[in-house]
Amino acid sequence: MINYEELVKRLGVLMSYYNLSASAFADKVGVQRSSISHLLSGRNRPSLEFVTKVVSTFPEVNLYWLLNGKGSFPSEDGAPPAQTSLPLSEKAPLPQPTVEKSTPSEPKTPTQKPKSVEKPIPTPIKKRVGTNKTIERIVIFYSDGSFEAYTEDRS
Repeated sequence: MINYEELVKRLGVLMSYYNLSASAFADKVGVQRSSISHLLSGRNRPSLEFVTKVVSTFPEVNLYWLLNGKGSFPSEDGAPPAQTSLPLSEKAPLPQPTVEKSTPSEPKTPTQKPKSVEKPIPTPIKKRVGTNKTIERIVIFYSDGSFEAYTEDRS
């Protein structure tokens, strides 16, 4: 079981070692700055994607050390840890995909009558009386963190 509080402490050790602030660390790893802030505050847990980005950005970080606290940081020779997987010749063969041949069949006829769909009764939109509020601007936020603001040209 991974102790997430200890993992966050090891991220702090990593940032201290490279003399990086949280925002500089986020930029170097390639994640949003807010995600580092949320990790350090304990609000969020690190994802697998985040951990793999850290290990690929800093090859001298031992994955086992980062996750479990066992091992050493930085690694003794400064090189990435050796691969522990089996050579290709010793790996189990992958199963071959099978392709099923299908013959065109006649379309099936439904055995039940579809239920009649009732149309909802539209409710009229009530206009507020006595408000002097007007729209000043509309802001659209995109998933990449960018946004666009639209304002009415009042000239």
